[in-house]
Amino acid sequence: MFATMGWADAGRKPGRAGLKWADAEVNAAAAVCAAQLPVVGALLWLGTLNDDPYGATYDSSFGLACLLLFAPLLLWVLGQSHAAVHTMPAATLARLTVRRAGGREWGWHLVFIGVLGAVWSVVGAAVGGWSFLAGTLWIVAFGVLPALGVAYVRGRTRTTGRPPRGRRTIWLASALGSTGLSVVVLVAGTVAQSTGLIKEYEPPKLPAGELAGVWRGGHGAVLRLGTGGRAALTKVAAEPGHHEPVTTEFSVCGGTGTWFLDTDGAHDHYSVNGPEERDGVVVTVPGCGDATFWTIGGSEDEPELYVLFGDPDSGDLRRLRRD
Repeated sequence: MFATMGWADAGRKPGRAGLKWADAEVNAAAAVCAAQLPVVGALLWLGTLNDDPYGATYDSSFGLACLLLFAPLLLWVLGQSHAAVHTMPAATLARLTVRRAGGREWGWHLVFIGVLGAVWSVVGAAVGGWSFLAGTLWIVAFGVLPALGVAYVRGRTRTTGRPPRGRRTIWLASALGSTGLSVVVLVAGTVAQSTGLIKEYEPPKLPAGELAGVWRGGHGAVLRLGTGGRAALTKVAAEPGHHEPVTTEFSVCGGTGTWFLDTDGAHDHYSVNGPEERDGVVVTVPGCGDATFWTIGGSEDEPELYVLFGDPDSGDLRRLRRD
């Protein structure tokens, strides 16, 4: 794939500063990128240990088995794709810049990792609606180590007179290093949680008086909870009438009705909150399906109301935040 794009050239002599790239350099960029992904995933998991799970569960043995089975192929594809669209184009721009402006090639490589990261973030912001700044930081962060991996291979080539050999070797090292670091993070998180260093999430306990007010969510949803038990809805998701358990179906309703605070979970039709029932707000609007149980989540300072429609592993989550 890379040979046709002019980036891979297994026969390039070490001293020749052409625009083609040795296969070892491309392979290193892909392997280093792939090695980062499981470690970053483990770190993200560590950061969510004390977050509200919103009724989601992750104890599916079938899902875990599928992940372990297809992870190697997926990581290989992601690593190769990242090298094709980010690491190696930045390397080509760096070499062209060195020819005209001088300087160290690895330094220019890192500069263009940042430039292309911003370009791809613009595309993501336009197409996917993500934050430009956050997207740029993430893309650039994923590009630094692959660029340094390319610099390492080039240095070894200049020192030994030939590029490093053994595609299996670098991918094996990538897999072992990535697995080892991921296991360390997972074990550390599990130990920290079991010893109390990381406290488990506890939902806030709010009286009815503090729940009264205006709650807003995505898709223009507005829920007004009055102090007298009156509720007003605008584009708010609601359970359909005669719904089946764990169904993703819901209706979007508007109108007026009633609400009350349920502290024993008796109206939580989906029962996705685990063995410990959680407080919630029950909203009923005539002609708008069944009564909807909005679980209280978030924190004391930033409370939320949410409903998870469908399977806890892959349902449709609707959240409201206090205005």
